[in-house]
Amino acid sequence: MERLAVGFDLDMTLIDTGPGIGAVLDVLGDELGVEFAIAEITAALGPPLHHVFADYLPAERVPAAVERFRALYPDLAIEPVSLLPGAADSVAAVRRHGGRVVVVTGKHGPNARLHLDHLGVDLDHLGGGVWGVGKADVLLAERVSVYVGDHVHDVEGAHAAGALSVSVLTGGSSEEDLRAAGTDVVLPSLVDFPAWLDGHVSGER
Repeated sequence: MERLAVGFDLDMTLIDTGPGIGAVLDVLGDELGVEFAIAEITAALGPPLHHVFADYLPAERVPAAVERFRALYPDLAIEPVSLLPGAADSVAAVRRHGGRVVVVTGKHGPNARLHLDHLGVDLDHLGGGVWGVGKADVLLAERVSVYVGDHVHDVEGAHAAGALSVSVLTGGSSEEDLRAAGTDVVLPSLVDFPAWLDGHVSGER
């Protein structure tokens, strides 16, 4: 039997990046002379930065803004960010079943690594800078059979890789939207994941 491998999205699945991203946008907005709708942006985290900034800046200014955001991020966004409830227990549950932990995120890989190291998340592989169906390449390469995320595009990535899509309601996508996207499982949060995984591994779910 192939070893279990479980993938997790990062922002608003494993960690609450809202405070950190808000802090970066506040400083970046002052630098650029742009008033970002921080509450609105942090309530719907998931899309890549260039999609977000396209609503505020001319196309030719977006790449530089993305690079500046990433440069500001380590000093402003790591310390304020915490694990979401159930995240540590969910990683431990995968380990308890002898499984591998894979994080696949749209976040810039080096900044994602800073979060994971700061919070002491025990993982086997990090795939950064991938979004939507683009996550499938990493999921397939790491033989992930269950992918946990909070966004409809996480559902797309899971299914593109032939993985079971497990969605949590801690991010910007509603249960209605997640079910419409075809997710296989909806959980209120990662608090519920260890028990679900126990059932999944035992064949009860």
